[in-house]
Parts: sequence; C-alpha cells; structure tokens
Amino acid sequence: MPESPRDLDIVLLGATGFTGGLTAEYLARHAPEGMRWALAGRNPGKLEVVRARLAEIDPSLGGLELIVADAGDEASLAALAARTKVVISTVGPYLEYGAPLVAACAASGTDYVDLTGEPEFVDRMYLEHDATARRTGARIVHACGFDSIPHDLGAFFTVQQLPEGVPITLRGVVRSNASFSGGTFHSALGQFARARQMREAMSDRRRREPRPEGRRSKAVSGKPGKDPVLGYYLLPLPTIDPFVVARSGAALDRYGPDFRYSHYAGTKTLRYAAGGAVGALGLAAVSQVKPVRELLGSRVDPGSGPDAAKRERSWFTVDFVGEGGGETVHTRVSGGDPGYTETAKMLAESAMCLALDDNPPTSGQVTPAAAMGENLLARLRAAGISFEVV
Repeated sequence: MPESPRDLDIVLLGATGFTGGLTAEYLARHAPEGMRWALAGRNPGKLEVVRARLAEIDPSLGGLELIVADAGDEASLAALAARTKVVISTVGPYLEYGAPLVAACAASGTDYVDLTGEPEFVDRMYLEHDATARRTGARIVHACGFDSIPHDLGAFFTVQQLPEGVPITLRGVVRSNASFSGGTFHSALGQFARARQMREAMSDRRRREPRPEGRRSKAVSGKPGKDPVLGYYLLPLPTIDPFVVARSGAALDRYGPDFRYSHYAGTKTLRYAAGGAVGALGLAAVSQVKPVRELLGSRVDPGSGPDAAKRERSWFTVDFVGEGGGETVHTRVSGGDPGYTETAKMLAESAMCLALDDNPPTSGQVTPAAAMGENLLARLRAAGISFEVV
C-alpha cells in the first residue's frame, strides 16, 4: 500500500442503505490485502449488522472499524474526512444530504466519490467547493455509478480508437432491461421539480468555469430518429451523462480540437421509443405538483432494491458511434445489473483507484475519465465490465 499520514484509505458513508451495502460487500470481496477501510453512518446498530454480514464474506472483517457520522453533522464529517484518503458517499438524494460532506472533503484535501446523477447538485458543488479542492489537492469525483461511468469511460475508450488531433463527433446509445433504482427515482423527482434552479446553477457554472484554450468540447442535444449505424430508434436522454462526457472532453487534449457528444436511449421499435418519451414528459409534468410528487415518492423506497435473482437477470449496453478524421468507429460498453450490482462495482473500483493507483495529477471537481482514465478503465475491465470495438 502507498504510505499515507492518514490511518484509513477508504471510508464508506451510507453502508446501511441498499446500494451502500452492495458497495461494502464488493469491497469485502475485492479490496486488496492491507487496504485500510471503515464503514460510517449515523446508526451504530445498523452499522454492526452490516459488519456482521461482511464478516460472513471475510471473517477478518469482524473487527472492521465503524465510525459514527451524520450527513448533517459538520463536525463529525470533518473528523471523518481528516482520517482517510478517500470517502465514498451513497447518501442521497445528494441535493438534500450531500453538500456538507463535499465541503469537508474539499477543506481537508480528501478525495471524494459518489453516485449522484443530479446536475444541480454537481454544478452547485463546483461553484462552492472546486476552488477549495484545487487549493488542498482534493479530487471531487461525482457520478461514479451507472451515472456516469459507462458513458464517460466509454467515450474515453472510443476516442482512443479515432485519429488524434481531429474534430470528433460521438453519440452514446444506452439500452437496458433493468428498472430504475429507488434512489434514482427520488433524485429524478427532485430534479424535475427544480427545473428553474437547475438551469440557474448550470448558467452560473457556465459563467465561472474556464474553457479550454484553442479547443471546444460540447454536449449537443440530439434529435429523435433511427440510428443509421445501430438500427435503433433514438430518444434523447436529459441526464447528467452528456455533461460529464463533455467536461472530460474539455479536460483532455486527446478528445481533439472540437469534440461533440450526444446521448440517447435506444429501442428496437418505434412504439417503445414513443412510450418512453411520453412517460418521461408525464413524470416531469406531475413532478411540478407537490402533493402528487410526494405521493409518487412515498410509493418507492429510496433505500430498497431488487433481490439477487432479479439483479442477475439484468443487463445494460452503451453503444458509441464516433466519427473523426474520415473514420467511423462503433464501440460498446456492457455489463450486468446497472442500477445496483454494477453501480456498486463501479463506485468501489473508483474509490480504490483514487486511493491506491498512480493517477494523473488533478485536483478540484474532476470527471472520472480526467481523474483516473486508463487506470479506472483497466480496473473496470478486470472487474468484468466489457469495453470492446464492435
């Protein structure tokens, strides 16, 4: 293990939740010997239950340290951040619970990863804490689950298959048979209800964030239609993913002088594409009505998820079509259950990559591709997520 003045490499906050528990189990099975890690949360009794479950996987974890910390208690979060190299947070919705931990990590120079797909939260954390994190050396890396690892690292992989120094146009098309996680559903309800605030945060960030000199990188809104290469019907996806990919494009010269990315859901039939569009518009509309939004939220537990058998049957693919320098390339990222099993894997591998690997020198709020690049790509492939040229 690399030497560090801190006594822990990774602390997982939120292990008593569903996805947090899966992340803890992944670390129990895959953390290298000698990695120093701990569980954190506000309820010692629930943490002990998680630790007992981990000890069934690896008996040596019966003595895993438990840290009492509350997402709203700034003093406990500051003490936690000061002890470790990396903090993993699975405590969402992040717009409601996440800011104090980001502030603590930025102030103490501690690396941070989370699962958020909430654009407003990410933009506000940039505005409030990027400068501090740059000064202390902290790497604040949001969206390290299905939002947005397959898309960000998939774009990173695809760009490498195209000529250097040329304009690149790239589109990503995601397909899956899995349902949204409870946490994702609650985050989506919150974001739809805060459309105005989300636009304001995005505009504020745009005004403050420096642009790359002599280069351009942009998320481009696509149009519905049938993809001529993939044969799928495309529905533009208003998620955080295209913004994450575009920020990687701005940070990394390898994406060329003019990089443009569009993001879609893909279906085999026009009927499913139309149904998806109607469903998304309907959810956005009802989210504006507080009683209806609260009713919908009460029907879905943000901390629950499907059983192992259902997760075992789930899958995802993200196809990329890239064009540049007169060449066209088709790549694919694929894996199992995206919302839980693979998300826990991606989050845990991201944290271990920051804690243990020799990554590019970065600080501040950075994307997964910019912070970890080749190291994270190698980890994900070794963990069973496929990156291939089709």
